[in-house]
Amino acid sequence: METTNFKIVSANSQIDWTGRKVTGAHNGTIGIKEGYFILNDGKINSGKIIIDTTSIKILDVTDSATNAQFAGHLASDDFFSIEKFPTAKLDILTVKEISNNTYHLEGNLTIKDITHLVGFEAQVKNDGNKIVLTGKLVIDRTKYDIKFRSGNFFVDLGDTLIYNDFDLDFTITAEAIFSAQSKN
Repeated sequence: METTNFKIVSANSQIDWTGRKVTGAHNGTIGIKEGYFILNDGKINSGKIIIDTTSIKILDVTDSATNAQFAGHLASDDFFSIEKFPTAKLDILTVKEISNNTYHLEGNLTIKDITHLVGFEAQVKNDGNKIVLTGKLVIDRTKYDIKFRSGNFFVDLGDTLIYNDFDLDFTITAEAIFSAQSKN
């Protein structure tokens, strides 16, 4: 069995987030600090992705003062508590091939030191020395103690309600760092 380790290239990877509320949505980006994937015989076996929560950006709010206020709120304890938790992580535990180049990944997602099992589909392009994963992960923020304006915890929010699920659309590029033969 050939095992190949791939290191995530943060500069060539992107996560776009979308959060929805009754009156619309907000969107932005969040960076990947580092990570890796381990492939056995050309197929993903496991991996780890470290997300830099301090890098969260809001793209749809163009007024600089409003954007800064919103960014400060996302950084606060109402949302990601980035001073206490500057990173989040996803540890990929299982990978099942659904069809050619499409996989179902499951792993432990940790946000604010709270961990839950998540599953999602990803398309994987593998050219031997580089892999690119694309897909979407939908997260229920309330499982990670992000309860601000959630209908699960507050009543009579009206049009200030923020929906619990948020989307992470990702494109992650990783490059091979070495290859070794194993005798399993």
